[in-house]
Amino acid sequence: MSPLDEYTLSQQQIEQGVVVLKKRHRNLMLLAMTTSTVFVASVLSIFIQHDLIYSFFGLSTEVKQLHIVPSLNVNVDQPADYFLSLLSWFGWFILKIFVSFIGAFFVIRFLKKIKYFYIRFQSFVLRFVGWLIAFILLWSSLTYVQYDGGDKKAHVIEKLVKYESNIQESEIAQYLKNNDIAKPIQDYLLAQTALLHKPADKALAMVFTQRLVNAEKNDVKFLEYGFQPEQIWILQNQLYGKSITLFAKNVDKQATHAELISKYAQILIYAVIVLSFIVSLFLFVLASNLKKRAIRIEQRIF
Repeated sequence: MSPLDEYTLSQQQIEQGVVVLKKRHRNLMLLAMTTSTVFVASVLSIFIQHDLIYSFFGLSTEVKQLHIVPSLNVNVDQPADYFLSLLSWFGWFILKIFVSFIGAFFVIRFLKKIKYFYIRFQSFVLRFVGWLIAFILLWSSLTYVQYDGGDKKAHVIEKLVKYESNIQESEIAQYLKNNDIAKPIQDYLLAQTALLHKPADKALAMVFTQRLVNAEKNDVKFLEYGFQPEQIWILQNQLYGKSITLFAKNVDKQATHAELISKYAQILIYAVIVLSFIVSLFLFVLASNLKKRAIRIEQRIF
């Protein structure tokens, strides 16, 4: 055996090498899809991180749920606080991103085993259209599951505050009208109801909120009604753009912390976006080169 023959690879070794290349290509593609999913989730999280961080402090930039004072005898369970509600929504959001994005690739891979789709998916455009349709179908299915079983409490609250043109049409207004409820409590609930209306009835909410402001200054029992300071803060900041009473100003420190954390979180998310994009691009290019290399070797063998 000549020295050169010692370094000559047999066809079986070459075929084994091709198998290894294909496995590496598959693993790199899975990693690339994962980092791409992180990239997409990071881009979308830019738009919700502010609300998520505010909700951690029990705050929001606008009224999104009805807070009913404990003293009110209404047979409705209180909804989860802002943080838990938004956290639940964010959890579903991440789940839908991962399942829809990665699942769509598996759907395409499965369909390619069928001759009809195998022929048509030779075209990148048709393959992308198929992936997009699979993504939309998976996303829609998960959204249906999310809201169909959904939060029954949210549906009950929505029914309670719903009205067409006159707030007195709402069930909550009818309840307040038929029961002996302190005026500040009525104003508190009706201000929230007006802002929960679609679109938000800010002019009407301003009337009830102003009455609430006056009650804080003049009603000695104001602190006994069970109002939530964070909800008062949200009411005033949504309508006036600032806290105007002491009850709301006590929450300003929380809002300042939330805003500061939100700014740092935004910087971090931008860094993740850039990093995940670069890593995804690198992995896709590397996987593409491995695939081309495997194809070239197979062509030379056969």
